[in-house]
Amino acid sequence: MTDSDSDLSDFTDDDLFSTGNIFARRELLRVGHVPERARIVGRDDEMQRVGKALGPATQGGPPRNLIIYGKTGTGKSLVSRHVSRRARDRAEENGVRFVSVYIDCSDADTETRVARRMALGVRDEVDPSLHIPTSGLGASEYYHYLWNLLEAVDVFVVILDEIDKLRDDEVLMQLSRAEESGKTDCYVGVISISNKIEYRERLNERVNSSLQDSEFVFHPYDAAQLKDILENRRDAFQADVLEDSVIPKTAALAAREHGDARKAIEIIYEAGALAEGQGDARVTESHLEDAQREAEVNRFQELVAGSTPHVKYLLRSLAILTQSRPTKDMFSTHDIYQRYKQQAEAEGSEPITQDRVYRLLKEQTFLGVTESHHTGGGRGQGSYLEHRLMRDPEIVLDALDG
Repeated sequence: MTDSDSDLSDFTDDDLFSTGNIFARRELLRVGHVPERARIVGRDDEMQRVGKALGPATQGGPPRNLIIYGKTGTGKSLVSRHVSRRARDRAEENGVRFVSVYIDCSDADTETRVARRMALGVRDEVDPSLHIPTSGLGASEYYHYLWNLLEAVDVFVVILDEIDKLRDDEVLMQLSRAEESGKTDCYVGVISISNKIEYRERLNERVNSSLQDSEFVFHPYDAAQLKDILENRRDAFQADVLEDSVIPKTAALAAREHGDARKAIEIIYEAGALAEGQGDARVTESHLEDAQREAEVNRFQELVAGSTPHVKYLLRSLAILTQSRPTKDMFSTHDIYQRYKQQAEAEGSEPITQDRVYRLLKEQTFLGVTESHHTGGGRGQGSYLEHRLMRDPEIVLDALDG
């Protein structure tokens, strides 16, 4: 037996599978967790509006279609799923067969994928023993399964989250005209969720006419609401584990930066995970600051994940310039280009032209990574463009090194 085998044999199951003394109910901090009503904060009006749209369906009538807008983490998905579940329960009390299916269109981004998810979702509720192939079929075959299954259903509601990621409008056309075209006698409703307020303008006239929907906006949470949301999930942690200042500070940080409840919950979870990993007995502001920094690095990595190497050389160059000149945060395209050339050559890459770098900087401004301004120019100088980084340069460098 090797030394490593001997070491392993010394572990009891309690040692091997120990989860520490920080968390009590981790599921309360999971992304996608739909909590009970008492834990949903600051969204009473929005719940009422979704409830009114689904109210007729609980009595066997047609639901109203909705389009819900709002930034990420404003409760759009949570409220839609929660109210749909309550509508299903109320419908059941009234003897109405109500089925809802939630689909994330950032994953199911084609008509075939959405049709498959709908067919499988209804199958799981109506006839779990029915075999539906998960590959090898087109959208029309999955619709055929769906319409047949809906013969046993009174009301069908589909929640299409991030619907702007769908590649075409055919899904909405099929759903909005299902009853009119005689494909089903079941009442069909659609709740469309988008981060893009201009989404409705992209729909063609036929779909717009068929949907006859209502639309409204979820606004970002403020600091007080975020604090209440986190307080309502305090029991995700063991008693007395959270330092008193952790929840207020998390709420204040999230409100200042984005008003995103999802990110606030993620950050406080990561702070707990850091404390757990370090073997600490309490979650402190220090853990929170480290978690916040790690989250910022991760977000920036996601933002530049698909960027070309030259974009990354360019951002690294601007971050290094910003670090090296603490009294200056705006830099001309020429200064950035000179530093970029050094970076590209150090990486063994042929630098692109200054004109191309100028266009890349404008693209980064559009993405919110940089900010650009025209200077007035001095005596003998024309106007030129200056740029500054919209992120902490250390965050940018850590993300690009990750």
